[in-house]
Amino acid sequence: MNSDVWSQLGPALLPAFWMTIKLTVLSAIFSMILGTILVAMRVSPVRILRVLSTFYINTVRNTPLTLIVLFAMLGLWVNLNITLANNGPNNAHFATSNAFRLAVLAFTVYTSAFVAESLRSGINTVPFGQAEAARSLGFTFMQNFRYIIFPQALRGSIVPLGNTLIALTKNTTIASVIGVAEASLLMKSTIEKNADQVLWIFGIIALGFVILTLPTGLLFGSLSRRLAVKR
Repeated sequence: MNSDVWSQLGPALLPAFWMTIKLTVLSAIFSMILGTILVAMRVSPVRILRVLSTFYINTVRNTPLTLIVLFAMLGLWVNLNITLANNGPNNAHFATSNAFRLAVLAFTVYTSAFVAESLRSGINTVPFGQAEAARSLGFTFMQNFRYIIFPQALRGSIVPLGNTLIALTKNTTIASVIGVAEASLLMKSTIEKNADQVLWIFGIIALGFVILTLPTGLLFGSLSRRLAVKR
């Protein structure tokens, strides 16, 4: 790699990957919250809640993430004029801030469906007799879910949740289609100016994603072993 390419790529690497980390962390937090609500609806005794949750999960999981991200930008902002940024449209940072928040919304909508399915796989590991015993003691569904089912389901779904987080980290590259300045957009813009250095540029960005995702996989693998429910 020549010095001209590194002078373009080097200073922008940390800001670009910092944007990727922010997208991942915020989307993961909101996805976990929404996914927990969805899985509670999915196993609820109320039929309409089960139907709504199942419809949402199946629909979102079978919709390309690119379409969801584009809908957030073109559907919500351009057509419906729904904005999430605090600063006004005349502010210099409005477009950047709004695009970032719309990307987080899109990733949350998409990833929460996979979080819900990961948690449901954990619920399937909880012995049915425990839920029955809690009901016999007078626990309501929410008490049963909160104190008996969900804590064990969470421990049983550590690995699937870790895989979902890794997938989310890689999926953040799609935010570039609406102009969010994360790592893949940096790679694209740098390659456009230095097409003869594509392998070097691609390798550096790929290494950055490996550095982000590899520790995540190792951490969740360790947590799975430590928090596994003893039978």
